[in-house]
Amino acid sequence: MDGLVITTTSTITTHSIDEYFGPVFGETIFGANVIRDFVATISDIVGGRSGQYESVLVRGRNTAMAEMAKRAKELGANAVIGMRFDYSTIGNSMLMICCNGTAVKATPTS
Repeated sequence: MDGLVITTTSTITTHSIDEYFGPVFGETIFGANVIRDFVATISDIVGGRSGQYESVLVRGRNTAMAEMAKRAKELGANAVIGMRFDYSTIGNSMLMICCNGTAVKATPTS
């Protein structure tokens, strides 16, 4: 994410945290595709993995994380700590992926 450090932990072992900017969020919503749903159903019936859904999840996570990183940079942060993802369904055909963390200014330690 263009030099922005993102970690799921509350600290960065290679940096000291100098300033906290507060929470930052990234969200994305994907609509379900009827053909993809049909293929996923067949895949589930025969016990395979649903590569179509997995690729949507990867794209969704990447989009949400990029949005969160952009918002952190707009605050002047160079790192996000405590990053996590949440997933929700909206109605019967939409998947919402949210990413959040705390934007910070961090300095590398020697």
